[in-house]
Amino acid sequence: MTAPETDIDIETLRDRALTSLTAARDRTTLLTSCVEGPDLTAQHSPLMSPLVWDLAHIGNQEELWLLRNVGGREPMRPEIDSLYDAFEHPRSERPTLPLLPPEEARRYAAEVRGRALDLLEGSAFSGTRLTEAGFAFGMIAQHEQQHDETMLITHQLRRGPQALTAPDPDPAPPFTGPAEVLVPGGPFTMGTSTEPWALDNERPAHRREVASFWIDTTPVTNGRYLAFIEDGGYEDERWWTPEGWTHVREHSIVAPHFWRREGGQWLRRRFGITEAVPPEEPVLHVSWYEADAFARWAGRRLPTEAEWEKAARHDPGENRSRRYPWGDADPAPAHANLGQRHLRPAPAGSYPQGESPLGVRQLIGDVWEWTSSDFLPYPGFSAFPYKEYSDVFFGPEYKVLRGGSFAVDQVACRGTFRNWDYPIRRQIFSGFRTARSAETA
Repeated sequence: MTAPETDIDIETLRDRALTSLTAARDRTTLLTSCVEGPDLTAQHSPLMSPLVWDLAHIGNQEELWLLRNVGGREPMRPEIDSLYDAFEHPRSERPTLPLLPPEEARRYAAEVRGRALDLLEGSAFSGTRLTEAGFAFGMIAQHEQQHDETMLITHQLRRGPQALTAPDPDPAPPFTGPAEVLVPGGPFTMGTSTEPWALDNERPAHRREVASFWIDTTPVTNGRYLAFIEDGGYEDERWWTPEGWTHVREHSIVAPHFWRREGGQWLRRRFGITEAVPPEEPVLHVSWYEADAFARWAGRRLPTEAEWEKAARHDPGENRSRRYPWGDADPAPAHANLGQRHLRPAPAGSYPQGESPLGVRQLIGDVWEWTSSDFLPYPGFSAFPYKEYSDVFFGPEYKVLRGGSFAVDQVACRGTFRNWDYPIRRQIFSGFRTARSAETA
């Protein structure tokens, strides 16, 4: 979308929805066609669903929200609803369920999509909150892209030869800019009340007061993180929260996920390839506990969620919040590393055209960035269209991640978009940047 408006003409909305749904389905097809049947039905990690579950779940959610709720259609296959209810069956149980086989799951998802496109063709995008500005179609496109990212995580966890390929990001000269940027204190507008496809936890827009702080210009790199490892960071209890220290001790964690030391060199496994850890890339596959420990070791801290969003969206010259760091325009390849265009982060300091008004880079794309904040509702929050999307997750158990990764599509990534996960999670495409309060010299 090019502007956070709700009075866009119907044909533009229709084209926008069609483009977003098509892009999501093309990606789903790629992720479920590059491996054979056993790899589709196997559970590659107890943390993840079989790929074939994700495939049919995508179709089932599309049927539920577009065909039944928007279109008023009768259920196509009501007997499978419970199988693909994410809240009824935890991921660990899903391989034991009588799931649709791969070809049947593909046929079901394709039939749902055909009927959904017929519905889209005749939609007036008005009448209810669910249909206003094409919200339901945008929600489903975002849902599918979120599962595409989940399936890409499954591909990273899968053992075996390389199944996915993509060109590497363009080489970038070593970043020589300032290591950190000062974000002036004062109020700014956090969240949104006008972005038509924003999800409930991004709403409503509200005023936040943030004290001046410094934030890293780029995400923390593998090279910087290696200094933490080599300084004994994983062996020194001083840097860890009690819960984090217990976790890394119990699970013998000594480096980011998928790293190993061999012959005096750190290697990593990335989508079936083993390679030397590139020092210039943002560090990837670290938990909140690891990010927090690094920040303490460096004499810094993780930014709060409000600080992160102010650094990403606040334009002091115009005294307003932008949709993205670079402005209100949709992401372009020059702005950010998004959409599985590459299968790795770009070097730190890349995408100068995507920097914020204050000069902070790579706030969108490359790696999800852990913040210090718990996942909580904004003032005036209202669950929509169902309580289980956000409301049931609010609380201190989950930490907020912001910004999106190289695995996130632009439809599911905004300056206001919020992600959340347990602080132990490392299989996700997570990194971080650090901050410090301005009064600490």
